[in-house]
Amino acid sequence: MPHLHWLDVTVLILYFAGIAALTLKATKRNQTAEDYFVAGRSMPAWAVAMAMMAALISSNTLVGHPATAYQKGLILLLGSFTLPLVLLFVARVIVPFYRNVVGMSAYEYLGARFGIGGRLYASGCFIGDRLFDVGVTMLTTAVPVCVMTGWDLQSVIIGMAVFTVAYTMIGGMEAVVWTSVVQGLIFVAAAFLIVARLIFAPECGPTGAVIGAAWDAGKFSLGNFDFSWAGLFDASLTPQWLLLLAYTANWARRYIADQHMVQRYLIAKSDADASRGALWNGLLCVPVWALFMVIGSLLYGYYTLSGAPAPAVSDEVVPHFIVNHLPTGIIGLMLAAILAASMSSISPDLNSIATAFTADIVGHFKPGLSDRARLRSGRLGVALFGLLAIGVALVMAPKGGAATIMERAVTVAAILSGGMLGLFFLGFFTRTATRQGCYAGLVACAVFTTWGTLTSGKQPMVDLGFNFPLNPILIGILGHLVVFGVGYAWSRAFGGHVPADIERLTFRRAGRNPSA
Repeated sequence: MPHLHWLDVTVLILYFAGIAALTLKATKRNQTAEDYFVAGRSMPAWAVAMAMMAALISSNTLVGHPATAYQKGLILLLGSFTLPLVLLFVARVIVPFYRNVVGMSAYEYLGARFGIGGRLYASGCFIGDRLFDVGVTMLTTAVPVCVMTGWDLQSVIIGMAVFTVAYTMIGGMEAVVWTSVVQGLIFVAAAFLIVARLIFAPECGPTGAVIGAAWDAGKFSLGNFDFSWAGLFDASLTPQWLLLLAYTANWARRYIADQHMVQRYLIAKSDADASRGALWNGLLCVPVWALFMVIGSLLYGYYTLSGAPAPAVSDEVVPHFIVNHLPTGIIGLMLAAILAASMSSISPDLNSIATAFTADIVGHFKPGLSDRARLRSGRLGVALFGLLAIGVALVMAPKGGAATIMERAVTVAAILSGGMLGLFFLGFFTRTATRQGCYAGLVACAVFTTWGTLTSGKQPMVDLGFNFPLNPILIGILGHLVVFGVGYAWSRAFGGHVPADIERLTFRRAGRNPSA
């Protein structure tokens, strides 16, 4: 059974002590709800960019991306190239719009545009989606940690999660930001150390020999660029152009319709800092993702040349290399990096869930709450949803029937997040859309997404005889179109309520034709 040297344990203790110290420092400045939820709107652009990058980089990036590259090459890299393009639009249009229209929650906009029903629906779906995601992140972090240490899986989940929940609950958004900056630096530094170890591996021959071996095996390939309509119907033939489309839709949804990203725009000290932070985030994320994917390619070259036994499962390639081929002390740093990648994703998600819970749900059913009561609600929300996420992780932990449970969890999360981008675009880009049209679009999307998710693929979960015929990757994209199309058509056909301040709530300039 693997065990840690005292030097590795010392590195881990220093990591946790540093995070605790940052949290205690941030706690002293949490005097109001605005301090707790949006860091007093005082963050500089570089901190906003680092916090956004760290929120996107989870343990799945550190372990999962190299595993994919080890097996299939750099097929995931191309999709990341569309992120800076999406963020150009976000920085110029979306960021200043949100900072002018909402206070703490992205879904305040939907409440103003489509009424409380749209706001509660979107906020509830966001909370459900993020809750599942946090649980999955806890689990996917605990598995490699257990492989490297021999510790009990449930103990790792509970220990890591309780510490993360505690510092998020106590320190608020400012603690989340500054710990995310430190955590981001840790896992990027760890990645460079792994790359250096691989390139200068003496057991593989001359310096850089692993690069040539990986290149010869096609592990630096970006995938199949052949244009084929067959990929529209067969997931096993998914071409890169379709992946690019899916990635673009995903980036747009995350940076336009998800609270955990919108909240980052609101913590900046000015509109200019918020926009710069969003742009710089795109420039940070792409090379970081590339770095972790290159690790997977180089690991293939390493195991090809060194003669060392390779792991049987590609998902274990990074933990296996760390435990067996890195020196004492560095192993502790790598463990800290895996935990940092996970915690930098979990803590902002928990804070954003608590923000949506307090601003959208508690604030609606208990209007007029004092600032102190909102602060208590936020901390209670972090603790409550943190415990629920721990429950999700423990339920999905590997045991009898776990695979089926995990598939169901991912399915539910996919259904919950369906159509959100289409709903926001319906509000942003047309003054005709009504409250009733919004509800019609949401119902249509829920029916479509549920049908598509349950009946897609060669072995659907449910066979209705009229199953979803296209590549499952299109379900999310089409869901946005269903919300927008049905919502707009219903509004044009049947009319309904449009807010009096529609000029302020749309991107169209005054003086343009308001009937469009």
